[in-house]
Amino acid sequence: MPYDSRSDLPDQVKDNLPAHAQDIFKEAFNSASEQYDNEKTAFKVAWSAVEEKYKKNDNGNWVKKDD
Repeated sequence: MPYDSRSDLPDQVKDNLPAHAQDIFKEAFNSASEQYDNEKTAFKVAWSAVEEKYKKNDNGNWVKKDD
């Protein structure tokens, strides 16, 4: 099931990720769901894409990695 907008994302994503990271998740999920036709795999790919640019800080908040 592709996501059309950030508001369609699961609460776990919306409640924890900054807006830009949500966009990364959405695009990666949509692409992976088309490619693999497997929701579980698409979620793994999407989280992996987020983790390329973002990390959790000591407070458990997602922050952009230094380039």
